[in-house]
Amino acid sequence: MAARIEDYAIIGDCRTAALVSREGSIDWLCCPRFDSEACFAALLGSREHGRWLITTRAQPRVTRRYRTNSLVLETCLETDEGQVTLVDFMPLNTPHPTIVRLVIGVRGTVAMNTELILRFGYGAIVPWVTRLEDGALRVIAGPDMMILRTPVHLHGQDLTTVGEFTVNKGDTIPFMLSYLRSHRPLQAPFDPTTALHDTEMFWRDWSAKCRSAGPWSEAVVRSMITLKALTYAPTGGMVAAPTTSLPEQLGGERNWDYRFCWLRDATLVLLGAMNAGFYEEAQAWREWLLRAVAGSPHQLQIMYGIAGERRLTEWIAPWLPGYENSAPVRIGNAAYSQRQLDVFGEIMDVHHQARRGGLSGNESGWQAQLAFLDHLTQIWKEPDRGIWEVRGAPRHFTHSKIMAWVAFDRAVKSAETFGLEGPVASWRKQREEIFDEVCANGFDPDLGSFVQSFGSKHLDASLLLTPSVGFLPVSDARVQGTIAAIERRLLRDGLVMRYDTRETDDGLPPGEGTFLACSFWLADVYTLQGRFEDADGMFRRILALRNDLGLLSEEYDLRAKRLVGNFPQAFSHMALVNTAYNLTRTEKPVEQRAQTERKPSQE
Repeated sequence: MAARIEDYAIIGDCRTAALVSREGSIDWLCCPRFDSEACFAALLGSREHGRWLITTRAQPRVTRRYRTNSLVLETCLETDEGQVTLVDFMPLNTPHPTIVRLVIGVRGTVAMNTELILRFGYGAIVPWVTRLEDGALRVIAGPDMMILRTPVHLHGQDLTTVGEFTVNKGDTIPFMLSYLRSHRPLQAPFDPTTALHDTEMFWRDWSAKCRSAGPWSEAVVRSMITLKALTYAPTGGMVAAPTTSLPEQLGGERNWDYRFCWLRDATLVLLGAMNAGFYEEAQAWREWLLRAVAGSPHQLQIMYGIAGERRLTEWIAPWLPGYENSAPVRIGNAAYSQRQLDVFGEIMDVHHQARRGGLSGNESGWQAQLAFLDHLTQIWKEPDRGIWEVRGAPRHFTHSKIMAWVAFDRAVKSAETFGLEGPVASWRKQREEIFDEVCANGFDPDLGSFVQSFGSKHLDASLLLTPSVGFLPVSDARVQGTIAAIERRLLRDGLVMRYDTRETDDGLPPGEGTFLACSFWLADVYTLQGRFEDADGMFRRILALRNDLGLLSEEYDLRAKRLVGNFPQAFSHMALVNTAYNLTRTEKPVEQRAQTERKPSQE
C-alpha cells in the first residue's frame, strides 16, 4: 500500500521527477519525461506495480529534510545498531535521467535491505534483467531500459531484484539507476559524489536569486524550488503536478492526470516568477506559451503537453487499483478538448504583464493576439466548462465571462500603453457589453453576491479573483457581498471549497477536499480589504498543512486531516508565493493585474 500523500518527497532533474516515501521507497517515476509511462507505479497500486526500497532491516526511526535550499533529500534512518543517512537526488547535467541514492554510515554498523521492482508501462510490463560484464544490471522491455550500478551484490527473487548489505560509520554505498531508450548505447558511469556536489550547488546558486518575503522567505524558496522542479527545462513548460490520479476524494473517482501545462496558470506563473526574481524562468514560460498556442484561434486549448502537444487523449489503466482504491486511474486528460473562455483572458493578460515587466518587445505576439480577440468576439456569449473543467453540461460561468472581459481590457491597455495598433473602439464596446452582461446576469440581488453561473444560486471561489483581475474594485458593494457570501457558504474550518459539489452538477458524485489555491485567494482578498490580521491568519492556517518538507498538494481533506489530490501541486505553491509577497510588500502582487480602468463603485 502506498504511503500517505504528505509522507512523500519530490526529487527531480527538470525533466522528470520521483516521489520518495518516508520509508525510503521510490513509488512513482516516469521516464524520460514527466508525462512518460511510469516505471515505478506503486503510488497507484502496490509494490508489484513497481517501486525501489532502500531501508534498514530493523524498524528505523525516521527523520528527513532537504539540504539547505536544494532538492537533495536526506532521510535519517536510526536503529539500535546505529544510524545511516539515505541521500536521494537526480543530477541535472546527465544525458539521461538518473536517480542517485547514497547510503552513508553515520554511527555504528547498520544492516540494510534493498528491493528493486521495475515495471514499465504503468506497472503492467515485467522486464528482462541481465548482468553486464562490469557488474551493472540491465533491465529492459521493448523501448525502455534501466541500468543499475552499485557495489552491492544483487540477485533475482520472485521477479524482484533484492540485496542485503551492511554500512559502517564513514561508509558511502552508492546506487545509480539510469533510464535510456533500449536502442541507445550505454553511457560511462559518473562519480556519484561529484554529482551530489554539483547538484547541491546548482540548487543553492539558483535559489539564491529568490527575493525576500520577510518571515515567509523559507516557505517561498521551498515553493520556488518545487516549481522549478516541475518545469521541463528543454521547453520551459511547467506541469501542474508530476502525478496522475491522486484523488481529490479518498476512495472516489475525482482522479485526474495533471502532468500537463494549463493556460489558466499562465499569468500567476509569470508574475510569481518575476516577483520572486526569476526572470529567466518567466521568459521561458512565456516563450513556451507562445509556441503552444500558435495556430488557428478556434483550435485554442486549455492545456497542452510539456512540449506543446495538443492530443492528450484520456484512457484508463484498469490493472491499477488506484491510490487507496480511488479508481479509475486516468492517463491523459479529456478536458483538453473543452471550451474554457477564461484562457483568452489569460493569454491577453500574460502578454500584457510580460510587456510591463520588460520581458518582451511591444510587438511580440501581437498579430496572434489580434486573431484570438477576433475569435473571442464571436464566441464569448456561448456557454463553456469553466475554470474547474466540469464534466456536466456547459453553462454561462461568471468567472469565464469576467476573463473574457479581461481579454478585451488588456487589449485596450496594450494599445494605449505600448502604442499597438488595433480596433480599440470595438474592444471598448465589447468590454462594456461583457461588463453589463456579467452585472445583469451573474449577480444575484437576493444573495447580494455574484454567482457561479448566470441564473444560478450557487457560489464559486473563482469569484474571489474578481477584484484582483480588475473587473471591479474590492470596495464595490457587489464584490464585498460576494466575499461575505463565500465566507458564509464555502468556508470550512478556515479553508475554502471551490464550490459545493452537492449543489453543482459537475458530472461526478459529490465530495472533495478544500481547495488550497482558493484559500490563498481569500487571503489575498483580505489584503485588498485591509484585513491584514485575517490574511495573516489564513496564510498561517494553510502553511500549517504543508508536510514536513514544505510541500503542498492540490486539496486538503478536513475529515481525514490529510492532503489529497495530485502532489506536489504547482497551483498551490504559486499561490503561496504570491500571498507571501502580498503580506510582506508595499507593492502587492494581488494589485498588479488590477491596474485597469474600473467602473464606478457601488459604495
